[in-house]
Amino acid sequence: MISWLRNRRRRKLLELPFPEGWERHLRRNVHHYQELSREDQAKLRDDLRIFIDDKFWETVDGLELTDEMKVTIAAQACLLTLRMDDHDYFRGVRTVILYPNPFLNRHRGHGPGGIVSEGGINSGQAWFRGPVILSWAQALAGGRDMTDGRNVVLHEFAHALDMADGLVNGTPPLSGGEQSARWFEVMTDEYQRLIEASRRGEPTLLDKYGATNVGEFFAVATECFFERGLWMRHLHPRLYEVLREYYQQDPAARGVGQRV
Repeated sequence: MISWLRNRRRRKLLELPFPEGWERHLRRNVHHYQELSREDQAKLRDDLRIFIDDKFWETVDGLELTDEMKVTIAAQACLLTLRMDDHDYFRGVRTVILYPNPFLNRHRGHGPGGIVSEGGINSGQAWFRGPVILSWAQALAGGRDMTDGRNVVLHEFAHALDMADGLVNGTPPLSGGEQSARWFEVMTDEYQRLIEASRRGEPTLLDKYGATNVGEFFAVATECFFERGLWMRHLHPRLYEVLREYYQQDPAARGVGQRV
C-alpha cells in the first residue's frame, strides 16, 4: 500500500510542468547535463524532481535553502542512477544537509565493513543509514567544473550506492555472480595499483584519497569515471569497463571536456 501511494504521488508530480527556472539552474550549474542526449536530459529532469520531493532538505550556519541548491545537487546525484532500471532514488538517504562551506567534524563514523566518515574538515559526508551532508560551495563548484576530476556530490552518493546492501566495502549491489567476479578482480587490482603508486609518490589519474580504503576507492573511481572518462578509458581500461557496466553509461563516448 505504501509503495502504491508513493508511486501514485510520483506519477502526479511528473504530470506537472517542469518548474520555471530549473532548466536554467541545470545548464548553468551541472556541466554533465549539457553532455547528455535530449532523451537522457528529459529522464534526468524527471528523476531529479522525484529525488527533491522524496528528501528532507536542511541547512545549517544560516544558509538559506533555495531551489537552485536542490536542483543542482539532485541532478548530480541522479546522474549516477540515470540508466539504472532498478534504483529507487537513493531510498536509504532520507535527508540532505547543506553547509555553506567546508565544515568541521570532530567525530569518526564507522559502518559495517569500513569507515563512513572521517573527522576533520569535510566538503561532504555520507552516513551509514543517515543523511548525506554537503558543502554547498563545493557542490556548486564540482557541478560547474569539468576539468578537475572531482565532484563531492558524485563522491558522497557513490558512498550511498555502496551502502545500499548494508555494507561499506566498495561494492554496491551487483546483478549476479559473473559481474561480481569481474568487479572483485578489477577493483582489487586497481585499488592495489593506486596504493602502490601513492607509496612511490607517482602521479595518478585517480585521486590518491582513494587509497584510504575500498569504500573511498569506489567513490573516487566514480568521480573519475564521470569527470574524466576518456582519460580513464585510456589509462585504466578494465576499471572503466566495470564501471561502465555497473552505471550503464559511457561518459567517454560523450567526450565533451574530456579530451585525452
